Amino acid sequence: MRFSINIPNFGDFADPRNVATAATAAEAAGWDGLFVWDHVLHRQHQGRPFGDPWMLLTAAALATSRIRLGPLVTPVPRYRPQQLARQVATLDNLSGGRVIFAAGLGGPIEDEYHSFGDTAEPRLLAERLDEGLELLRRFWSGEPVNHRGRHYEVRDATLLPATVQRPGPPVWIGGFWPRRSPMRRAARWDGAVPLFETARHGHAPDLAEVRELVDYVRKHRTAEADRPFEFVLGGASSPNPAEARDVIGPLHDVGATWWDERQIQSGPGLDRLPPVLRRIEAGPPVL
Repeated sequence: MRFSINIPNFGDFADPRNVATAATAAEAAGWDGLFVWDHVLHRQHQGRPFGDPWMLLTAAALATSRIRLGPLVTPVPRYRPQQLARQVATLDNLSGGRVIFAAGLGGPIEDEYHSFGDTAEPRLLAERLDEGLELLRRFWSGEPVNHRGRHYEVRDATLLPATVQRPGPPVWIGGFWPRRSPMRRAARWDGAVPLFETARHGHAPDLAEVRELVDYVRKHRTAEADRPFEFVLGGASSPNPAEARDVIGPLHDVGATWWDERQIQSGPGLDRLPPVLRRIEAGPPVL
């Protein structure tokens, strides 16, 4: 099992220098990854400064040499696919192939889309997500792309450099369980990053629900999907090693492959560097 640190892109972490500090500490303490939120507007946290996640991840990449890096999660329908492909490929080259790309619709949808005059219709956003993901994988190849779809059109465009990782960075898909459609989408890619209606950000999910989700995704994996598949779960683990093992160990046993360490979303330490840095320096849980 691998272990990552999860930080928002606002508050103290709107400053790329603070993200670089967190990333350096995470690498030194033995964590395997650092993931950053991707929001332009989240009214629950309005009044705080927000940083661009790609600038923040660039700072993290320059400060480290080993840990995996990426957004968790990027709302693909909010971007132009060609712009997003460039950002991911640039970061993958800068980091020497350490990017993991986690994607979804994002949210809150009213904040992220409707506030800027875009549609807030989930069905249309889901269509843009699926078409955008397919385009990203093609752009990352460095080969010519021609495409005429429902939402996007590309005419003989080649985007270089290609990503270091081939056919591209691992793609993880986020979504709320027990909603089935995001997890069917995840089954077509490289990983699932579920949130749970019964255990919001920072709270460990119920073991029975995780077992049901893992079984559902595995059932929908296709025969040709021979790349490794990750189940990414998270929460705020106990500082007591035995208590942490009691929570994370059973999740690993039913299929979880990553534990993503998160602050409680409603807690005071969510976007503050000192408490996050203390947790990072204590090191990842030990199973």
